[in-house]
Amino acid sequence: MKTRWHPSLVVGLIGTGIFLALALISLIWTPYPIDQIDLARKFAGTGAEHWLGTDFFGRDMLSMVMAGTLTSFVVAAIAVAIGMVIGVPLGLAAAAWGGPVEWLVLRVNDFLFAFPAIITAILITALFGPGAINAMIAIGIFNIPVFARVARGGALSLKSLDYIGAARLAGMGNWEISLRHLLPNVASLIIVQATIQLALGILAEAGLSYVGLGTQPPATSLGLMLKDAQSLFLLHPWLTYVPGLSIVLIVISLNLAGDGLRDMLDPRLKREGIANAAA
Repeated sequence: MKTRWHPSLVVGLIGTGIFLALALISLIWTPYPIDQIDLARKFAGTGAEHWLGTDFFGRDMLSMVMAGTLTSFVVAAIAVAIGMVIGVPLGLAAAAWGGPVEWLVLRVNDFLFAFPAIITAILITALFGPGAINAMIAIGIFNIPVFARVARGGALSLKSLDYIGAARLAGMGNWEISLRHLLPNVASLIIVQATIQLALGILAEAGLSYVGLGTQPPATSLGLMLKDAQSLFLLHPWLTYVPGLSIVLIVISLNLAGDGLRDMLDPRLKREGIANAAA
């Protein structure tokens, strides 16, 4: 099987790459400044001057989508990084030490899973106020048990293998075994799960911004664009379609890329379902 050219991976990477390129370009250039208000041009249709039209403030929709996509990617990526940096060591520790350490990690995971990202965001917002940083923290906290379970599940499947036993006989401690043998061999699991969590993070950020707990003006995100356009849906549905379809296409692309990576890195992951261990 030519996993190198897996169709899901190719389609997913192309779709993700297009939106990621638009997001990165917005760092240095957008057709119009996203804070440029021109009421004389509000609700302008698509055309050569404004490819995706303008919103109720006369702001260019293409510029808003580019900047909003960047915000969504940044928030989701940092949230994934938080989950990986904390969750993976916890999962490896649970697998390597077992016993009370494993019990404690599993109980912490259960506790964190009991509070969905939206509930955590509400709590953080009540304490520190709404904003993109607090959204990152809330989504990142939810990612911690996901990566802990994935790392633990993958490490447990390796723990009983002969080369791990040989490493113990050679005098290696649990952390050394985890870093030198377990982590490299569960890296494919973590990469695939990171792709999945990135898609979920973009959805979570959009949801938090939609209810006013995420990105705040004058910055923008795809979820905030949906929130601003909701009251105008019947009169100007295009304002909702643009950010909504962007979110859908980004999430589909990331999930396709994740499926392709899973099959390319290790076909066994699909059969064992390890990449979806957090479900």
